[in-house]
Amino acid sequence: MLSELLETLCGLDGVSGREDAIRNFVISRLGGRPYTVDPLGNLIVEAKGKKPAKNRVMVTAHMDEVGIIATFVREDGLICFTPVGGVMPGVLTGRAVRFENGVRGVIGLPPVHLCKPEEKKQLPDLKSLTVDIGCDSAEEAGKLVRPGDTAVFDVPFVKLGGRALSKAIDDRAGVAVMLDMLEEGPAYDAVFCFNVQEEVGLRGAAASAYTAAPDYAIVLEATTAADLIDTPPEKRVCELGRGAAVSFMDRRTVYDKTFYDRTMALAAERGIPAQPKTAVAGGNDAGAIHVSRGGVKTLTLSLPCRYIHSPSGVCELKDLESLRQLAGAMLEELADG
Repeated sequence: MLSELLETLCGLDGVSGREDAIRNFVISRLGGRPYTVDPLGNLIVEAKGKKPAKNRVMVTAHMDEVGIIATFVREDGLICFTPVGGVMPGVLTGRAVRFENGVRGVIGLPPVHLCKPEEKKQLPDLKSLTVDIGCDSAEEAGKLVRPGDTAVFDVPFVKLGGRALSKAIDDRAGVAVMLDMLEEGPAYDAVFCFNVQEEVGLRGAAASAYTAAPDYAIVLEATTAADLIDTPPEKRVCELGRGAAVSFMDRRTVYDKTFYDRTMALAAERGIPAQPKTAVAGGNDAGAIHVSRGGVKTLTLSLPCRYIHSPSGVCELKDLESLRQLAGAMLEELADG
């Protein structure tokens, strides 16, 4: 089941540049299909479909997640760090984290009764935050964590009725959909690219798109759902329970209108729940792919996710199924059209 695949993938750790566990898991599920791993760490799978394709379609998702990286071990044993990817200070404070070697800690903050009145109304300064791993000296802490070690949010995957709460839904959702497509067997030949380092500047996609040299690309992502009761409808971006979100523009890409219209029409024709992503915000691997080589017509389909880039992303599992259906339908449409 897709939900079980998502749970397994979210349980793996892979901050940008440290995607090994996710890549190894995907490789273990390829069933002997040929693949390559490029120097950056992108996993590129040439998938034989049930039919030959008229057009070369690249289906892609990124394997990395946001997190932190240790930068310095203080004399008192606390670990200085910087975020990897777009993480707000308010999301970090008081959070449990787990380093890649299994060492656990918490991102500390001053006790509220020691804060000045103005400090209580502000987000903490990122430079003031440290990770407490239970050590009292640099010598002790340095044996456990070194500068360059990365950490992820230390949280379980939890089912909330028909929803899921987890870290790394962005973009293990896309990885799960791609794996499911591969295991079922795509309708047409296609190249599947599992990219690295999206969260730090779409770096893996720039390399994999150059190698794959597609005619068209389908990017599978997770995107912000701001569908909370006090948010005006025009600012909600997309909503849980209304299906996959289809982008027409973001801060890195103006999408081909014929692709956007074609996708929405096909979703309606096949009864696949879909919705527009109604904010021109954010960006994803499409930003690097669509300008690669001589240019690539690119489509982005996303899973709506509340509280994205936090330890507690929330998605609707039926939207994940919609994303899977629409991705498969558009692969058929673009490969044969």
